[in-house]
Amino acid sequence: MELHDLDLNLLVVFNQLMVDKRVSIVAQSLGLTQPAVSNALKRLRTALQDELFVRTHQGMEPTPYAAHLAEPIAHAMHSLREALHHEERFDPLTSERTFTLAMTDIGEIYFMPRLIDALTRKAPHCTISTVRGSSVSLGQSLLDGTVDLAVGLLPNLQAGFLQRRLLHNRYVCLCRKNHPATREPLTLERFCAYSHIRVIAASTGHGEVDSHMARAGIRRDIRLEVPHFVAVGHILQHTELLATVPERFADCCVEPFGLSVLPIPIDLPEIPINMFWHAKYHKDLANIWLRQLMFELFSD
Repeated sequence: MELHDLDLNLLVVFNQLMVDKRVSIVAQSLGLTQPAVSNALKRLRTALQDELFVRTHQGMEPTPYAAHLAEPIAHAMHSLREALHHEERFDPLTSERTFTLAMTDIGEIYFMPRLIDALTRKAPHCTISTVRGSSVSLGQSLLDGTVDLAVGLLPNLQAGFLQRRLLHNRYVCLCRKNHPATREPLTLERFCAYSHIRVIAASTGHGEVDSHMARAGIRRDIRLEVPHFVAVGHILQHTELLATVPERFADCCVEPFGLSVLPIPIDLPEIPINMFWHAKYHKDLANIWLRQLMFELFSD
């Protein structure tokens, strides 16, 4: 169809449906009634000759054709907003913006204390929200702007995304003080003989370490598996377990939990930690400010 045959206001509704997934929330976001949003969707379906969104228990899910349209429409909307608000500026001292960062719990433990301290001084009215996300949902969230930055090892974020290296994570062995492993050099044989806690961190850089050990034929005595890092310090403090963890995480745990850090008798690869953002927001002033702050605080 020709563009002049389409009411472009309908694309505003389409874009908001991609973000909110529910007609009622879209109506609130756009200041419309629910019947008005439903009518706009009906007209858009007729014009484009596609169902576009299918109702599910998780909300309105896009059809393949709608998913195909999502990025170019979102990009066009963003370009229009930038053109219409070309005088807009970002002042960190007065802004009340909420920045959303996607990261793991280990990222929260390492990054958040220093980042919040910096915001208190540089952007006293801004707030931070953190989220998890698979590579698929995370890509969409970065595209639609509901996530500003993602931090970690995220190899699936490629086309349409920009990245900048923050740091490398090397791995160490963590255990309680006075653990038998601290009394003499930790050989590979002794390392494998002790009992271990393993963090099952799917789709993260830490999972690469487990894969590397498996390929090298290293078999640990795994006594406990957990889905996150947040409890590791508490558990090690009161058990005879060892944990293979990123060094920066270990540094955060040594003093609060009375732990010891030992070198691992294995040649493990260092994990690069990058920050990612969508190309659509590359010139967004607030996004630029946040990226620069992260780089200043955490870059190797």
